[in-house]
Amino acid sequence: MPSNRAVLLVALAAALAGAAASLFFEPTLAYRLAGTEVGQQVLDASLKAQAPKPPAGLDIAEKDGIVPAMTLKDVAGNRVELPRAWAGRTTLVNLWATWCAPCLKEMPDLQAFADEQGGNGVQVVGIALDDVQAVRAFLHRHGIAYPVLVDAPGPADAGVRLGNPAGVLPYSVLVSADGRVLKTRIGPFADGGEIAGWVR
Repeated sequence: MPSNRAVLLVALAAALAGAAASLFFEPTLAYRLAGTEVGQQVLDASLKAQAPKPPAGLDIAEKDGIVPAMTLKDVAGNRVELPRAWAGRTTLVNLWATWCAPCLKEMPDLQAFADEQGGNGVQVVGIALDDVQAVRAFLHRHGIAYPVLVDAPGPADAGVRLGNPAGVLPYSVLVSADGRVLKTRIGPFADGGEIAGWVR
């Protein structure tokens, strides 16, 4: 007769296999799970365990920690110092690329959210891990007006420094007015309501 521990291990393995199969056959369930805090924690831990090690000495943002200082350029080529540029205002930072379909799908909702916030609410800032020419053309074509910075993708890019070593896009970070990481999100927002709920 098997021990209680063996039975529990088999039951746990079966439950995990069933959960994995349900995610494979029902991808909308995966999206719903990714939209929860617990789902985000599990996804984050899983991706970080598989991600390549960042370069030695690279400062990486952590929850409740200050965003590491970095200088990026905007689409006009102006240098922007982070997190200093965001000081005094809560900021939703969204990392994206022109080749990332889920990134592009959520951008109109991010723009609508930015418009609702006006000059005193949450600031939306994009960081494109892409070619500046492609980014500039995309923004112009689609009427995206919130500030967008550009960085070259790589092992020490802004996404990695903001806590995304796996490089999954889109990736969003909510930064407090004093430059601390409040929360992160892997994957796209479903709509404007989800953006507003996440920021709250």
